[in-house]
Amino acid sequence: MSDAETSRDDEAARAGWLYYVGGMTQDQIAAELGVSRQRAQRLVSRAVSEGLVRGRIEHKIGACLELEAALIRRFGLQTARVAPSLGERGDPSAATAAFAATLLERILARSEPQVIAFGTGRSLSAMVNEVMQRPATAHKIVSLIGNIAPDGSASFYDVIMRMADNLRLPHYPMLVPVISETVEERAMFDKLKPVQAVQRLAAAADATFVGVGQLGEDAPVYKDGFVTLAELEELRDAGGVGELVGSFYDAQGNYIATPTTARFGSFRIEPKREAPVIGIAAGPSKLVAIRAALDGGLLNGLVTDEPTAQALLED
Repeated sequence: MSDAETSRDDEAARAGWLYYVGGMTQDQIAAELGVSRQRAQRLVSRAVSEGLVRGRIEHKIGACLELEAALIRRFGLQTARVAPSLGERGDPSAATAAFAATLLERILARSEPQVIAFGTGRSLSAMVNEVMQRPATAHKIVSLIGNIAPDGSASFYDVIMRMADNLRLPHYPMLVPVISETVEERAMFDKLKPVQAVQRLAAAADATFVGVGQLGEDAPVYKDGFVTLAELEELRDAGGVGELVGSFYDAQGNYIATPTTARFGSFRIEPKREAPVIGIAAGPSKLVAIRAALDGGLLNGLVTDEPTAQALLED
């Protein structure tokens, strides 16, 4: 295939992606790609007729492949997937969901039983809806963090139960509150045999999928009611910029310790793990948190979108 043909396929695949995944009109696609409305219509038609987009994007856009290779080199990653941009108004979690699902499906297709660990959040919740492949054998799925707030309510973005329901797999929830009232209460939960069993499974996971939380005013742990504004400020005053399943870290990817972190009940992902630890995150608000997690070796895989990948590589 010539470079010109590849470029035309790339453009058609982008148009199809924006139409079917981003939900854009042809006028919006034309504005996003900088082409006429008539050309946008032809590009979407080509994407359909040539099978470039079938709910998922089937054509490998060259610019995304180049970004994936650059991320792997820059951060020493095992794997990287970069989804085409959905534009400034697009939802980053919608862009990354199918790409993350394909990585998970590869693990589900393994013949040997696997232990797969999951965090929680919007990005992982979106991924659940995109998983199409049933497991090849009796894998186990395990949660890395509890899902219960101090008032007894559960997070809307729970992953482990929905994944277990979709895949019909044995699942092991983390039977602790996301954050306990006291350090002593958290220690009590840690002593429970079911909790220790789940912690051991998480430590032995063959693959781990997590979201990346930022610590701005839109921090997930704050918006979902797990910490107060004062506790969020305490985390930031200690240098915190990001969060992985209830563990908080600074700009260098080093975990921080505060009175609030001591009350979180979750599995801490240690840096430089050999087994895949794949972060699924995109968007300007998450950029600092993603970069810190990569610099600190907390992640060795990343699923993100084009604008985020480009920003990560600018330094």
